[in-house]
Amino acid sequence: MSPQGKAVVLDAPGSCRLVEHVPRRPGPGEAQVRVHAVGTCGSDLDAYLGRRPAPYVRYPLTPGHEWSGTVTAVGEGAPASLVGRKVVGEGLRNCESCAPCRAGETDLCAAGYEETGFTRPGAMAPTLTLPARLLHTLPPDTDLTAAALLEPAARAAAAVLKASPLPGSRVAVIGSGALGLLASQLLGAFSPGRLTVVGTHPGRAGLADRFGATAYRTWDRSSDLTDLDVVIDAVGGASTARAATSLLRPGGRLVLTGIPVHGAERLDPAHVVARQLSIGTAFGASSGAWSYAVRAFTLARLTPLELLTHELGVAEFERAMDLMAGGDPGVGRVLLRP
Repeated sequence: MSPQGKAVVLDAPGSCRLVEHVPRRPGPGEAQVRVHAVGTCGSDLDAYLGRRPAPYVRYPLTPGHEWSGTVTAVGEGAPASLVGRKVVGEGLRNCESCAPCRAGETDLCAAGYEETGFTRPGAMAPTLTLPARLLHTLPPDTDLTAAALLEPAARAAAAVLKASPLPGSRVAVIGSGALGLLASQLLGAFSPGRLTVVGTHPGRAGLADRFGATAYRTWDRSSDLTDLDVVIDAVGGASTARAATSLLRPGGRLVLTGIPVHGAERLDPAHVVARQLSIGTAFGASSGAWSYAVRAFTLARLTPLELLTHELGVAEFERAMDLMAGGDPGVGRVLLRP
């Protein structure tokens, strides 16, 4: 794949164009990656439509925070052994020196929010240059198409680790998209007694089963879901967090992921306190969650390729956005190739 080609640029919400890509040479501590494939998700759609909150997007931008590729060059101070390695990379930038970073909570870096594909140039281009410390190397025989779906797996890992389920736990995941299904697959390693995926489309039941769910429910058929130990909200919808608290037993744990939609129903503090519910959150993924997801993937405990339904050229970015916005339950993960 030649480093020459086109890159996607969003000048403003709804304003997209293709530009000639000019690779940026890696500076000190950086690596240049030849992009193999880049994924799209709801956050990209929100940036395209102007729905992503202002602190979490900066126009103009080249999107692309889910990607895989091969290192082609490194800058001074970066390990020369990276050249030629297959890699994925963390999106959230971190300083490595603040108190949260030193405690391993790189997703809470005190230097402020910066993320590849939202405030920094992303991977919808033939090459991506970023700090080498953010890279996670993969075995030589890795399928890079599957690896391009590791970013949502890392976010799922962050939620699962925050949930800390015990063997035999009664667990539910709200959401049958990539994040929810990958969280289900990771939860299987904790030997839950019951693992239910709650979605909106009955047609996702078979996929949920293949990702480890013991049951699948749509909201209109979820009245039997009560007294759960753990619930992970992998949707961030207008009412999902509030609804999730009604599924938990007293003392149960709820983990919220992503950025809740504007106008989401608020949790009732009296309900939360009286029932002594524990509520955790996961935004992005720490370096530790990334390492956990990459290990699970290399051991074939994560199989994200099954989520892929469409592969398009990077010039078809707008078509990818239309597919995601269409609401067709048959549309899963959409990958673009530079």
